[in-house]
Amino acid sequence: MIVGTMEAAEQGYVEFLPILREALAFLRAHDFKKMADGHYPIRGEQCYANLDRYTTREADACFPETHQRFVDIQYLVEGEEYLGWCPLSPELSVRTPYDAARDVTFYERLVPESNLVLLPGSFAVLFPEDVHRPQVATEDGPAPVTKVVVKISTELL
Repeated sequence: MIVGTMEAAEQGYVEFLPILREALAFLRAHDFKKMADGHYPIRGEQCYANLDRYTTREADACFPETHQRFVDIQYLVEGEEYLGWCPLSPELSVRTPYDAARDVTFYERLVPESNLVLLPGSFAVLFPEDVHRPQVATEDGPAPVTKVVVKISTELL
């Protein structure tokens, strides 16, 4: 997992893979507050963005997940949410087996559990070995969020 902010990414302290740079440039170039929720191709279906507005939920209503064919960049536009994380390991209990059509496996819980707060302008790059639990409400309770999730095919890495 890579965690950062758009401001820090623009400083160039980290040399990202070309496709990650392209995805971050796409995120910087758009005012998502003025755009409709939906699907936005970056490189066709090998790299695309999904813009979504939703209300965060209590942690017990959100299940950890992994993806095999895509890397996520979860970029927060408005609001705040907890993003839970742990490394993929045999200690995890599968809740829903891998669904190839949706490219997702769900787990019962994170083992061990780590959480970080995504704030506007922050992002997390999540690779197939990164178990993550998005959309979790912070201590202030459920609240509205605007988030973009860029999906990058692992074939582009």
